[in-house]
Amino acid sequence: MAEKTKVLIVDDSAFARFSIAKRLRTDPGIEVIGHASDGIEAIEQTKSLQPDVVTMDVTMPRMDGIEAVERIMVECPTPIVMLSALTGEGAEVTIKALELGAVDFFLKNSLVSPVGDGDNVGELLEKLKQAARIDRSQLNSLAQKPSKYLSPELKWQKKRSSDLHQVIALGSSTGGPRALNQVIPMLPGDLPAGILMVQHMPVGFTKSLAERLNNISELDVKEAENGDVLSPGVVLVAPGGSHMIVDTNGRIVLNQGPQECGLRPAVNVTMESAAKMYGDSVLGVVLTGMGSDGTRGAGLIKQAGGEVIVEHESTCVVYGMPKSVVEAGHADDILPLEKIATEIVARCQTEHKSAVGV
Repeated sequence: MAEKTKVLIVDDSAFARFSIAKRLRTDPGIEVIGHASDGIEAIEQTKSLQPDVVTMDVTMPRMDGIEAVERIMVECPTPIVMLSALTGEGAEVTIKALELGAVDFFLKNSLVSPVGDGDNVGELLEKLKQAARIDRSQLNSLAQKPSKYLSPELKWQKKRSSDLHQVIALGSSTGGPRALNQVIPMLPGDLPAGILMVQHMPVGFTKSLAERLNNISELDVKEAENGDVLSPGVVLVAPGGSHMIVDTNGRIVLNQGPQECGLRPAVNVTMESAAKMYGDSVLGVVLTGMGSDGTRGAGLIKQAGGEVIVEHESTCVVYGMPKSVVEAGHADDILPLEKIATEIVARCQTEHKSAVGV
């Protein structure tokens, strides 16, 4: 019989702790082994109970969830799933927690409402089980010091060309915010490429992700809108809940088409669109994530004459999406996270025709 996934629940509300535990116990494969009412207790209980995974609230007395995540990643690395409120502020702090080492998040509202949402609870149960399987040695590298924010003057230090030399279609999922935090800020402001980025997140969270990356990068990073034009030095992030494609005029079109791999936005959809529009000027990049989204898209990029690089297993929080691309035979390079940005720059500097008008 398989061992149960041991969960520690951290929340300052006794009602919330009760409600969350009640819903988790509907799965016989999950065991709630303890509770904590603030960050200090969370650290103590994590050390003493050694749970497989922790659910972490954000706003708590004495020590909040953000500081607790940072401390746990240093003192007793343990997978953490944040329980977040669906608000602008909730999204911002959730992104920060993911940058500091939390491996995933879930919207808290349905867990503590009187009615609850059974379908969503099933998603949380799966997230917890997946998080519990993450190699803890990987968690040591997740904790990061707060990134240095750039002034507007610094963002414009390098002169940008209007020539779109290459198009990068980049996808990530579980562990993505931390990975993106180590890739996007390392790219120069004069990169002769535009980036179409898909990070699996629900509505309301991709805007906060884009804003945080924008503040620490020389590139301009924004959540994509209908009609946006991909330009050198610009990163367009697919909004949660919408697929992102490029039309024949090179403009962004968002749609609510069928989910792919159970996802919207899907990496495959954006990669397929980029391959059709830009052909061999496309560089596909697949980072950490669960599942196989990006595999079909990577294959289409290769068919169009483009290239694909993926993150190496040694640095992935979840070696799912990159592994699927590798096993399908679509990867030109398999690199640890710290070498991805350098490789992107190198490939953009090689002789290549302009992506405009392909």
